[in-house]
Amino acid sequence: MTYDALQRFNLGEQVAQQPLIGRTPSVKDVAAAAGVSLGTVSNVMNRPEMVAAGTKERVERAMTELGFVRNESARQLRAGTSRTLAYVMLDGTNPFFHDVAAGIELAAEEADLSLFVCNSDSRAEREEVHLGRLMQQRVQGILITPVNPDSPTLDELSRRGIPVVIVDRVRDGGGFCSVAVDDVFGGRIAVEHLIDRGHTRVAFVGGPESIGQVRERLLGARAAWTEAGMPADDFVHLPTAALTVSEGRSAGERLAGLPARRRPTAAFCANDLLALGLLQQTIGSGQRVPDDLAIVGFDDIDFAAAAAVPLTSVRQPRQELGRTGARLLLDEATNPAHVHEQATFIPELVARASTAAR
Repeated sequence: MTYDALQRFNLGEQVAQQPLIGRTPSVKDVAAAAGVSLGTVSNVMNRPEMVAAGTKERVERAMTELGFVRNESARQLRAGTSRTLAYVMLDGTNPFFHDVAAGIELAAEEADLSLFVCNSDSRAEREEVHLGRLMQQRVQGILITPVNPDSPTLDELSRRGIPVVIVDRVRDGGGFCSVAVDDVFGGRIAVEHLIDRGHTRVAFVGGPESIGQVRERLLGARAAWTEAGMPADDFVHLPTAALTVSEGRSAGERLAGLPARRRPTAAFCANDLLALGLLQQTIGSGQRVPDDLAIVGFDDIDFAAAAAVPLTSVRQPRQELGRTGARLLLDEATNPAHVHEQATFIPELVARASTAAR
């Protein structure tokens, strides 16, 4: 080390011993404390393999002693993109979407990325606001369970070069990657299970039908009923305004109000929240599950198995949906030869006490 360098290093030791008052330590402070150039500090942060071990150790020690934290926002601004993914979920009150987000986060962490999570609350205008802010943040890519899979805003994101993956939805045309389950098949196996349990009057509880999953689960349920040769009049469609616990309770009241000869002995609900609400209302009114009413949900969230009467449910691979969606997003962001993929998972029925054999 030259005499000048030694002086700089000694000066740096003095600087490191004296905490900076009233301001955040900068890269220049680190360079002075370590007795190196700004370029060397930059290399330690961004290309550490280019720096000698002793120099790297000295710079890192100066960072620690000064309490230096790199300005990641400024670095990302210079690079034109961030090391952040985003997920715009449809309903923050539904544990299903939190499980999907957990899968995305695991994949993001493996790629040394962060994750923003936003909630549209099933409102298109709120979704638009979130997407606008995420564009301003220059996120590396966006996963979204959209209110409307055909929203032109998704096309705008694509035109701007922002990778987008649609989660728990499918968009016709193949212009985007997507991850979803076969909802028609899920509806089919739910009703087949109830028929196997000897039920001859079944209700489908769910809505609104503007939600694609509701339409497809109803389609599969009707197909299973028809193919089993069951009378059409004994399949009751009970629409709901939303996929919530309170709507499930309301559906239970409406079911109880039907004439005995028309009252279903089993119900397939479009998601677990509806099913849990229906279960609450049924037990609260003095009826027995499954003796008076058997119930099947959809999603198999953790609360399904923990319910007062453990709930039979059609299981979606929730975290795997998130992990696969994140993998497709990262491939689109980094691979010039990326080809859009529509990944479809097959759901499975998990039978529990709410549909025990009659």
